[in-house]
Amino acid sequence: FHMTMPPKAYRYAIPTKWYTEEHLRRYGFHGTSHRFGSKRCIELMGAEKASRVIVCHLGNGSSLSAVKDGKCQDTSMGLSPLAGVPMGTRAGDIDTCVAQYMMNHDNLTADECLNILNKKSGVLALSGVSSDFRDIETAANEGNEDCRLALDKFAYEVKKYIGSYTTVLGGLDCLVFTAGVGENSATTRASICEGLEYLGIKIDPEKNKIRGEEAIISTPDSKVTVWVIPTNEELMIAQDTAALCK
Repeated sequence: FHMTMPPKAYRYAIPTKWYTEEHLRRYGFHGTSHRFGSKRCIELMGAEKASRVIVCHLGNGSSLSAVKDGKCQDTSMGLSPLAGVPMGTRAGDIDTCVAQYMMNHDNLTADECLNILNKKSGVLALSGVSSDFRDIETAANEGNEDCRLALDKFAYEVKKYIGSYTTVLGGLDCLVFTAGVGENSATTRASICEGLEYLGIKIDPEKNKIRGEEAIISTPDSKVTVWVIPTNEELMIAQDTAALCK
């Protein structure tokens, strides 16, 4: 799904030799889920009303994609799933000098450092409690400030991607929430959409209370239609396989 990205989106500003010989570029992940979410949105809205779509696949692993007329224009994960927003245990986007500094400071190998960034970082590290957003939300509601920071940081970074991808798409028709957190956490969805009214995003607090159901959660006057669309990667794989076998 992500192979429709243009070079300006998938190329890194690194020596060309690294790209031509080692194929280092943005590849993206969760492609089957992003394909299903954007395709289903187009089916529900019609191609004209869902020309510009941002899919937020939010869970223990999270990624976003900018989709124009059903084709991916950009996505938040990169060469590996470590890039993008903070996740359950992954750091997300980070200055690479942080890795160099800690490797020198703690005498870590590259593999040891990447293991920390992949498995001991993210909201787990910020909260100090869990990589499970449900546990973090419960603790935050009980007054745990570290857990509150973890949730705020996550929503903040997702919000930044939505803003930048709206620019990439030249506007926004639909915003889709999917995957474990995206489908089930009304609080997370509300936190992400808060402050995005300038983009035309307005969610209805009552409609947003749903969990794991396909539904519009935006207000009637919202310029952007906000959807919760449960992902179905198995169905997408089956449909793609059937199409290839014809």
